[in-house]
Amino acid sequence: MELRHLRYFVAVAEAEHFTRAAEALGMAQPPLSQQIRALETELGVDLFHRLPRGVRLTDAGHSLLEDARRLLQEAERAVERTRRVARGERGRLRVGMINSAPFHPLIPGVIREFRRLNPQLALTLDEGPTPDLAAAVREERMDIAFVRPLLGDTRGLTVETLLDEPMVVALPAAHPLTKRVRVPLLALSIEPFVLFPRTVGAGLYDAIIRSCLEAGFSPRVVQETSQVTSIVNLVAAGLGVSIVPGSMQQVHTDGVVYRPIRAPAPSARLSVVYRAATPTPQLERFIDLTRERARA
Repeated sequence: MELRHLRYFVAVAEAEHFTRAAEALGMAQPPLSQQIRALETELGVDLFHRLPRGVRLTDAGHSLLEDARRLLQEAERAVERTRRVARGERGRLRVGMINSAPFHPLIPGVIREFRRLNPQLALTLDEGPTPDLAAAVREERMDIAFVRPLLGDTRGLTVETLLDEPMVVALPAAHPLTKRVRVPLLALSIEPFVLFPRTVGAGLYDAIIRSCLEAGFSPRVVQETSQVTSIVNLVAAGLGVSIVPGSMQQVHTDGVVYRPIRAPAPSARLSVVYRAATPTPQLERFIDLTRERARA
C-alpha cells in the first residue's frame, strides 16, 4: 500500500463516484478503478458497494477512511516540517556559553530575540569552560558557543570576535582601594587574588596575568574557582581581590565593590565559535542576529 492508493481511495469515498473522483485527481477513470480494486485485493476486503449510479462505502471502507485521512494529514505535516527545517524555521539549535556570558546584555538579548523570531525551533543552552565548549562544537555535540579567547588548535572551527569589554577590579567592600575612582593594577601587587584556573579559559587568564606583569608584579593567586559568580562570592568573603569582566557588575553581591582599572587595563574578548563547514539555515540565522546585536 502506498500513499497514492490512500489518496485515490479518499477521493472516491468523498465523491462517491469513480468518474467524478478521477476528474478531481486529473486522471482517467479506468486506471483509478484498477487501483482501487488492487487496494481491495491487497487488503482482502471490499471497500465500496458498487451501485448503478456511483459507490457507497462498506463498513470496512468507513473504517479505512478515518485512518487514511489521518495518515495523509500526517504525511503532509511531515513534508511541511521537513521544508520548514530546511528553511531554518524548525529544528534544533544547541548553544553553549561560558558561565560569565549571561551577565553581558548581548547574550540574553540574542537568545530572547531569536526565540521570539523562531518560536518553532527548539533551542538548548549549556554552560561550560571555553576549551570544553570548543571541543563540543568540533565534535558536533553543539552548534555554536559564546567563548572567551580560544588558544590552541582551531582547525575546523570558525572563531568570530563579537566585542572586547573592559575588565574591572572586584574588591571586598571594606577594602581601602574602594575609595579610589580608578584602581591602578600596581596597587594590587600585595593583594591575594581569587581567579579561575587557566584550564577554564587560558586566553583570558593569560591576558590578566600579562597585564599584571606589565604593571610590574606577578599576582599571588590564593584561591581558584571555575565559576565567576563563585569568584565574586569569595571576594565578598574577604579572601582576596579579583579582576573580572565589566559585565559582572550586574551581579549585585553584598560585600563587593567594583572599580574600573586605570589604563592600560586588560579587556575580556567575547567571541562565537562554530564549525567551519557550511552552517545550517538555523545556525546562519542565529549568527546573523548575533552579529547584528554585537554591532549595535
